[in-house]
Amino acid sequence: MPVLKDSGFLGRIEWLGHVPAGESLRAMAVEELALGFDGIDGGRHAGTNRGSCTRVRNLYPRGTEIRNVRQLTVLAAEELEVIAAGMGLPLLDPALLGANVVLHGIPDFTHVPPSSRLQSATGTTLTIDMENRPCVLPGREIEVEDPGHGAAFKPAAEGRRGITAWVERPGKLAIGDQLTLFVPDQRAWRP
Repeated sequence: MPVLKDSGFLGRIEWLGHVPAGESLRAMAVEELALGFDGIDGGRHAGTNRGSCTRVRNLYPRGTEIRNVRQLTVLAAEELEVIAAGMGLPLLDPALLGANVVLHGIPDFTHVPPSSRLQSATGTTLTIDMENRPCVLPGREIEVEDPGHGAAFKPAAEGRRGITAWVERPGKLAIGDQLTLFVPDQRAWRP
């Protein structure tokens, strides 16, 4: 019996980006991404393992080697529009947010359940880790392009920053591809 069910929602890839390893969070727009088990070769968040960060500071000392479940940053076009409006901007370039994939068509995307899957028609599959909380790093990139707006990013992006994900099945993703959302077939936790 499958434990993941087709949600009935499809997300169309509207934008793809590669964030090279290094200091900057800024992505370079691309037409296609080749994904391996380590994520994007040469990417900022590539690797099977990574050093722990602020996200898990209550579990591990910073830098502890852990499994890398944040190889990719996936955002929703609809949520980007709301963030931009909240910042007083007509548009928000996903490159400034370190995005890898921008999808259109999945409502309330940032709150899709952890362990859900996004699968292309060719079988390339991403496993959703969890909500990607807003931080100050994108604000710094935004400030360079739109002075006076960078500090507005974090509050405007609260609950709309998309998700982090890791590659479960390698393959390619291209602009225009449709990703089917599969969600865990279980009731919500009620302690």
